[in-house]
Amino acid sequence: MDFAPTVEQGAARELAAEIFGDLSTHERLSALGTGTDAELWKALCAAGLPAAVEEIGLVGLVLLLEEQGRTTAQVPLAVTCAYGVLPVAVHGTAEQRDRLLPALREGTAVATGAFGSGVATARRTAHGWRLSGAFPAVPWLRAATHVLVPADVVVWAHEAGAGHEAEAAQGTDAGPAASAGLRAEPRCFLVDVHAAGTEADRTEGGGTEGGGAEGSGTADSRTEAAGTEADGTAADGVGAALVEAVETTAPWAAGRLTLDDVPAELLGGEGTHADVLGRARAAFAGLQAGVCRGSLDRVVHHTAVREQFGRPLSTHQGVLMRAADAHMDTEAIRVTAYEAAWRYDQGLPAATHALTTAWWACEAGKRVVHSGQHLHGGIGADVEHPVHRHFLWGRQLDAYLGPAPALLAELGDELTGVAG
Repeated sequence: MDFAPTVEQGAARELAAEIFGDLSTHERLSALGTGTDAELWKALCAAGLPAAVEEIGLVGLVLLLEEQGRTTAQVPLAVTCAYGVLPVAVHGTAEQRDRLLPALREGTAVATGAFGSGVATARRTAHGWRLSGAFPAVPWLRAATHVLVPADVVVWAHEAGAGHEAEAAQGTDAGPAASAGLRAEPRCFLVDVHAAGTEADRTEGGGTEGGGAEGSGTADSRTEAAGTEADGTAADGVGAALVEAVETTAPWAAGRLTLDDVPAELLGGEGTHADVLGRARAAFAGLQAGVCRGSLDRVVHHTAVREQFGRPLSTHQGVLMRAADAHMDTEAIRVTAYEAAWRYDQGLPAATHALTTAWWACEAGKRVVHSGQHLHGGIGADVEHPVHRHFLWGRQLDAYLGPAPALLAELGDELTGVAG
């Protein structure tokens, strides 16, 4: 077990730190508001960082996201790589890789994932798959061109694991299916939300900026999927994908996604859902480690220059102990994220490790950002102060990855063999 980054991973991290440090400043973030930073996204893509993830792996992505978290940069790097670049590279067919990866590498396509709350049903037709369902809050959905959607399909029980989905697969209720020798298994489907144009623009100025990354201000967007399936074949009818703006704790350009019999293409097979979810958990834990480190960096500076009772705050025992606890929590998030990512890159079992780092990111992450705000005293409550941004991101990641008790329950099921 060696977490030391390779030369390529280290170089990518240094480049990311330079770009984020130059462009994701407090002044630019304040002026940006809640929109996606299209200029920064273009700079990251021009530097080849999303494309580099295929080579530097999940560990490399965690390193990049740590740097993003330090500056709370408002770009869809985590979702595009965790739900786009890596899943397509690992689980896509040769045709899917050739068709989808170039745009994802260049940033002209932005991917996200509808994992978490919400449910979708999959229906197989003569021409492919159709999805219906609703997801209340999908991160960076307003900036996305593609959404990776989990949905259960019904397979013949004796063929489960061989990828033989039942021809009439639809719905997510495995009860009646089980009695007929069928079972429900999760699969991942890719939906092109721009396949047939939109009824309403996603930005106030019209259209999207930065090759998929939207600017500030949003409107509802509906894609009419008439005439073609996701892979270009003839469709069975008209479907629609509705995107509605949702404001989240952190400015993630999130949206509510409603799918009404839209065409979708299957990505991978059995095990793809668990693999994508686990890798995403490790990636977002890395982002949380960066958010916490950025908060602590501000604590170090503030307590070193701020004086109380004639000496710096950093010399008071209570402050030292609180900061030390926050440091240990941050290290726990970081190291567990490295371990989970390393195991995925090495092809080792990593589901429990992904759950572990996600739990640390939730439970310890919120402690750290609360400490960061508290140790800034009264100014920590100022919503315009930079440390407040780390607080918002930390709480957003806690909500997105968790809740922590649910992760512990899932981890217990994995360890005792109840899961699956």
